[in-house]
Amino acid sequence: MTQHWQEQVSLKPYNTFGIDVRARYFTQAHDDEQARQSLAEAAQRGLDVMVIGGGSNLLLTRDVDALVLHMASRGLRVLSDDGQRVVVEAEAGEPWHPFVQWSIEQGLCGLENLSLIPGTVGAAPMQNVGAYGVEVKDVFVGLTALNRDTGELQDFSLDDCAFGYRDSVFKRHPGRWLILRVRFALSRTLLAHLDYGPVRQRLAEQGVVQPSARAISDAICSIRREKLPDPAELGNAGSFFKNPVVPAVLAQRIRDNHPCVVAYPQADGQVKLAAGWLIEQAGWKGYREGDAGVHRLQSLVLVNYGQATGEQLHALARKIQADVLERFGVALEMEPNLY
Repeated sequence: MTQHWQEQVSLKPYNTFGIDVRARYFTQAHDDEQARQSLAEAAQRGLDVMVIGGGSNLLLTRDVDALVLHMASRGLRVLSDDGQRVVVEAEAGEPWHPFVQWSIEQGLCGLENLSLIPGTVGAAPMQNVGAYGVEVKDVFVGLTALNRDTGELQDFSLDDCAFGYRDSVFKRHPGRWLILRVRFALSRTLLAHLDYGPVRQRLAEQGVVQPSARAISDAICSIRREKLPDPAELGNAGSFFKNPVVPAVLAQRIRDNHPCVVAYPQADGQVKLAAGWLIEQAGWKGYREGDAGVHRLQSLVLVNYGQATGEQLHALARKIQADVLERFGVALEMEPNLY
């Protein structure tokens, strides 16, 4: 057995749902070479490889008959600074929220709306994570990834990543690339994104007239803590379903029957609906089957009350999807990756 590989390791500490399944083999990569060696040896053994970061976008429904490679690389650095635009680089294993807080402490703006999102830097471009009107692509400069087939490094530009809503080229081609480090263009001048009413309202409640990046981050953290359970206390993966984008005709049909529908017109003429609103209207908020349930405060969040299995959570998700489709004609798509 390879020195740094472990056998039959519980993945409960490595996924925010707290699902207790086992990995046939488990190892960590603290740098590029360890990642490359692990992938090469797995290939020699004919083993599949599952790469994980913070495990915050993962629903495990069975034991993993593969090598689980945990990205544990760390490092934050400034690559360029012209006094206004600052390019920073973060290793894939850096926890996302501490990275955001580090950027704010450096006097840099651009990531504040993405505060308190769980996961790691390396996973952020995969999903093009977003919140409160900002997505990773809005501050993205580039990244370096390892080609899992050839072992060669490749740099990706913004266009190369083909970012979409909770989507990227990396998500569309799983297993092809291993993201090693990501680069962001931040600013020393704040361009505040306050389009979402709750953020403006919270800042007003706090008496903030001229918001700073720190004030916006603090406001968003307080909102998220009120709405979303802490995975350390209650197993969850944050928002479980994507906000669906539907034709305007369907959105209008729903609005005719439900004037209070939460909807956002899109530039292409379609309409983005709030998945949480749809789920709540269907009566699922606070629902529980054994230890698998829907959070009592946020219907977009599925939770593990302690001993739920991944299969039980997935079964609950499918019931919600079927009900929303029948009631509204809207197909909800899961955000977490299913294994």
